[in-house]
Amino acid sequence: MRFILSFTAVLFLFSWGCEEKPPVGIDGNAKLEIHAKWDPNPADSIDSYVPLSNAKVVLISEYGVMLKSTDESGLFMIDNLPYSKYSISVRMTHPEDPNIVVVGTIKDVDLIAKSYECDTIIAKQFSSFGISINEVYSVGPINNIFFMFDLFLELYNSSDEVKYLDGMTVSRVSGNNEGGKGPGADEGNDGDIDGVTYIFKFPGNPGEKNYPFEPKKFLVLASDGINHKNTLAAAVDLSNADWEFYNQYSAEDIDNPNVANLINIRSDRTVDFLIGLTADVIVLTDGRDTVWEDGLDISTVIDGVEYQSSPTNQKTLDNRVDRGFALSPPKYSGQSIQRREPGSDSNDGTMDWEIIPYPTPGYQK
Repeated sequence: MRFILSFTAVLFLFSWGCEEKPPVGIDGNAKLEIHAKWDPNPADSIDSYVPLSNAKVVLISEYGVMLKSTDESGLFMIDNLPYSKYSISVRMTHPEDPNIVVVGTIKDVDLIAKSYECDTIIAKQFSSFGISINEVYSVGPINNIFFMFDLFLELYNSSDEVKYLDGMTVSRVSGNNEGGKGPGADEGNDGDIDGVTYIFKFPGNPGEKNYPFEPKKFLVLASDGINHKNTLAAAVDLSNADWEFYNQYSAEDIDNPNVANLINIRSDRTVDFLIGLTADVIVLTDGRDTVWEDGLDISTVIDGVEYQSSPTNQKTLDNRVDRGFALSPPKYSGQSIQRREPGSDSNDGTMDWEIIPYPTPGYQK
């Protein structure tokens, strides 16, 4: 994405501070030692790495997610780990600019029985347009009647300035499945993402300033901005949503007059805006490209998220939009997926997103 200071988190594995030690623990246990560093002045010609102190550490394996932290020297150590492949992310907010996140990642570290692994992560600085997709609730509440109409998306403005929504689009990109690269891929290698199945638009045109998005605020985009608890007690009340997807080409779509509308710009789609229960691709653009038939220009993409039901599924969203995908909770579980920190987007959905036990429209759990 064009809003990122660096397209990829360049990871170097050094031996700094890593002195080989004998393995410890019982059979099946392993030890991990991580030294995290970053360069506060990446524009300088000389690298000047310093410890990534008191940073959050996220460990992901088949056994789940562990949250730890580095110490003042940027060191993180943990033992008694079971055999598995681990992905490790170290991250913190830039100490001088809250709009920048410092992130470093290592994936697929193979820890075997009684092994000892010592690595160094060099974290990089990432900045964004300021608006990101912060939560996706798609799986529906706990029920046995196949109710999933209380879905919503949540946006967050992580910047320190007012942004404007005029003309932006929100798309479901679930097409392009037959014989191609899949939803959200650049099928023709021509700089766009293909497979747009739904595309809705905020009022106005790009560059106008009629619909402000205040800094450090959440916005809830509901499929239908109503109190769904009136249908099912376990569902979400979205009557106070900030926006709702309204399909003016549908005779049956609900329109709450108290909730502002995103409007459908595909006249051939005459059904309500819905996204996949446990797998889909959602893309937010600045609205300069609305010719969805030939794909959406990647240079206009503000944010995108792909979620999948299994970590072994094939990723399809173009790497220039995101290099990973979020793991979705089971359908009809009442759970949701959310960024680990509000608006924190390193363009690696595997590390950026987590499953939360219940949806949190308009706030962070």
